[in-house]
Amino acid sequence: MSLRIGIDLGGTKIEIVALDEQGTELLRRRVDTPQGDYLGTVMAVAGLVEAAEDELGRRGSVGIGIPGAESLATGLIKNANSTCLIGKPLRRDLQALLQRELRLANDANCFALSEAIDGSGRDAEIVFGIILGTGVGGGIVMRQQVLVGANAIAGEWGHNPLPALPGDEHPPPACYCGRRACIEAYLSGPGLSADHARHTGIHLDAATIARDAEKGDAACEATLRRYEERLGRALAGVINILDPQVVVFGGGLSNMQRLYRNLPERCAPHVFSDTVRTRFLPPTHGDSSGVRGAAWLWS
Repeated sequence: MSLRIGIDLGGTKIEIVALDEQGTELLRRRVDTPQGDYLGTVMAVAGLVEAAEDELGRRGSVGIGIPGAESLATGLIKNANSTCLIGKPLRRDLQALLQRELRLANDANCFALSEAIDGSGRDAEIVFGIILGTGVGGGIVMRQQVLVGANAIAGEWGHNPLPALPGDEHPPPACYCGRRACIEAYLSGPGLSADHARHTGIHLDAATIARDAEKGDAACEATLRRYEERLGRALAGVINILDPQVVVFGGGLSNMQRLYRNLPERCAPHVFSDTVRTRFLPPTHGDSSGVRGAAWLWS
């Protein structure tokens, strides 16, 4: 019976899961990520794999989800939130330690793949998986295969500019990437909090804004309405290009149930169609999707 091992290499934790050929979970473990320590991170990943295989009594394929991408030109890691990985030959070093071929993918791609194979998008031809959390990421899966792209950036919608409308604030907010008006600068958790502060002068985190809006706070409700309108605009651009059957939401902001009710109406004015049949869905596997998707890189 085949064994698929997935690793979610995050900024604060490294998680491993082992799946059988039906996708049944056999083992799950996590450890803290050695902060700023590339060698320590590599050794921690290898140690998790070796310990899992010892416990299960067999070797498996290994897929790894990373907070960045592997350069197709150099094989080195780029665009990583975990900056100690940038410029490093992560795949080569782990393959040398584990003595086998590995597959690496962006963590948002792994999330989308998990939900496309046996999650909320299991019956869809095209699934767009989005992460709305500390940052804004995305992954595209077509016929249960991750779309990587010519530059290994397919799905990175968070660093496109938000489509502008008359009356938008000027100048638009700056993004950490050095540009202005990035979707991430508006739609991430910190972006939502910053928007609320710009309009009210009050600094609240995204979870508090969502909770207070439910309690009837008018300012927080107005902030969430701006957020939903911008999210609708941003996703309409994706729908006009990809036309996915399913958009699956991940990240902390995906827990706001109002998004699934309100987004069809927010998207519709900006989609080049008389109907919007795209379904907006929460993830079946929740926070587990990324690590499961890494395992499914060998499907």
